[in-house]
Amino acid sequence: MKEIDIQNTIRNGVSDIAVMFRINVGSFKVGDRIVSTGVPKGFPDLFGFRKSDGKAVFLEIKTPKGKLRAEQKVFKEALARQNVLYGVARSLEEARKIILE
Repeated sequence: MKEIDIQNTIRNGVSDIAVMFRINVGSFKVGDRIVSTGVPKGFPDLFGFRKSDGKAVFLEIKTPKGKLRAEQKVFKEALARQNVLYGVARSLEEARKIILE
């Protein structure tokens, strides 16, 4: 399963407990212009909030063999110091566990 497929499975599969958004990071070409999404490299793939209390949720999505890049490790360390939920999820079950902790 590709990472995008895991992301979509998670977004749909947690809709009862969280509102999650997907964000694309990087630049792309539109005509003769380069457009940047404006978020830093390493920003988690999915973010949103837990429905029960509004607590912010950030999820980095990886395939079973995927590893965090250097920029993603920086975000992980920064978010660990905040009062938010953060985790690396490789499946719907892992994502639900992070959100419900």
